[in-house]
Formats: sequence, C-alpha cells, structure tokens
Amino acid sequence: MEQETEIAVLVAGSEHEVYVDTILDTIAEAAKVRGTGIARRTHEYLAKKMQEAKAVIALAADGRFAGFSYIETWEQQQYVTTSGLIVHPDFRGLGVAKRIKDLTFSLARTRWPHAKIFSLTSGAAVMKMNTELGYKPVTFADLTEDEAFWRGCEGCVNVDILKRTNRRYCICTAMLFDPTEQLPAKIPDSVLARIRHLEELEEN
Repeated sequence: MEQETEIAVLVAGSEHEVYVDTILDTIAEAAKVRGTGIARRTHEYLAKKMQEAKAVIALAADGRFAGFSYIETWEQQQYVTTSGLIVHPDFRGLGVAKRIKDLTFSLARTRWPHAKIFSLTSGAAVMKMNTELGYKPVTFADLTEDEAFWRGCEGCVNVDILKRTNRRYCICTAMLFDPTEQLPAKIPDSVLARIRHLEELEEN
C-alpha cells in the first residue's frame, strides 16, 4: 500500500520519549473499546524501554504516532516478551502491526538468540501474527515463573480470573516461540552498535 511506505518502523530511542503519553492514551482507549484487560504501564517505564533499545515505534512521515511495542526479559534473559503492541486508529489496516511485530521479534532474536519468546494476548490479529512467526499455544505453566512478570497483570481487569485459577489460565492465550534462526526483519548496523554500547555499560 502506498500509505504504508510513508510510515517508518524503527527501534525507538530517547528522542522518542515525546510520544510516550500519546502511546499510553492510545493503549488505554483501545482497551476501553475492546472491553478487554490490559496491563497498565507508566510514562517512566516506556521511556526506559526506549532508552534501552527495547522498544519499536512507528511514525508517519509528518511525525504523527502510528504504532508501538516493547520488549522485556525475565529469569536472567531465559525468557523474552514482546508486549504492548498498539496501532493508532488512524493507521490501522495498513500492515503497521505486522511490521512492528516483525521488528520487535527480530530485535529480541538478535539480542537474546537463545531465549524463549512468549506472548499473552486476547487479540485474534496478534495470535495470527505470532503463529506466522512460529509461536505455538502453550499453557501458562510453560511461561516464566518470574513474579515481576506476573505483577504486570495486576492492572488488568481480568486479574481476578488469573488469581482464582492459581495462574493456570486467564482470558489471554499464552503463545511461545522456541529459538530458530529465522529473522523476518533486519536490525540496522547503527542499532546493533548502540546495543553493544548499552551492554558494555551494563557490564561496567
């Protein structure tokens, strides 16, 4: 689509923090429209993801926010999640979600090639994209046991179901990807250099 080519999908940096409040508002509105739960995140949380090269943002040629997703790691980087996938209503139906999903997946596979990547979602479109990337439906028992991850569900309207079932299941479907060598999108060399710099800072 012609319009799709006018939307840049890139690994976010600190310069994109100006979009964080718009991202949070878009996520909240989408959850309200769907009537489904969603884990709430703070401005500081998403800004940090951008600073750490753990987020992907889509921007229109005129600078308007088009979409977003972020990455988190768990259990000493044994597990990775790509979360918070959202596309602004003005840009839906243009393939933006798939492009964001491909880049977050490639970013996760590049940075943590041996990690298991998992997703909790109640959206059919995300399930379809996950399946195309090689994710498979699993039980919640197959996911990370990291309490920090599960605390992220506290802001969801369906958390009572999760608690009543002792974290065995909820409204969301759990999907898991076991590592392979397939990378659907290329991470630019400049971003790889930035990631190496961040990792060196962490080691020091």
